[in-house]
Amino acid sequence: MLRFTSYDIVFQEIPREVSLAINISNCPNTCVGCHSPHLKENIGDILNEHVLSELIHRYGDSITCVCFMGGDINPKEVEQLALFVKTVTNRQTKTAWYSGKDCLSPNCDYRNFDYIKLGPYIEEYGALNVPTTNQRFYQIVEDRMIDITSMFWKN
Repeated sequence: MLRFTSYDIVFQEIPREVSLAINISNCPNTCVGCHSPHLKENIGDILNEHVLSELIHRYGDSITCVCFMGGDINPKEVEQLALFVKTVTNRQTKTAWYSGKDCLSPNCDYRNFDYIKLGPYIEEYGALNVPTTNQRFYQIVEDRMIDITSMFWKN
């Protein structure tokens, strides 16, 4: 069962999207320098289809994407919620997943998302906004994962 601690409307997490970013707790990753260390705890409210439906209804057309921030403890559940977003919005709202794992779980199908960020935060390499980052940000186009990480880098 997934739990979330907070959510917000954000503009930088997904390029060209207005995203409802949901911070999922119980993170199994142990990233040194994590910007949200409280998310390692199993805290917050339950995140299920009912709660997600209420959030989507509350923000309606003002969001273009739902971004799951974390959820690595239960990847299949994140995928199911992404599919739910597609169903409830008639595929009008995109889905994204910020995973701290190096690769997706073999039980997940990346094609059920529009965007996926992979890779743990490694302080010496930096976050997505620097060219030295180990993290990768992908846009899913048809059956391909296209690396668009460079969109986060400032010229």
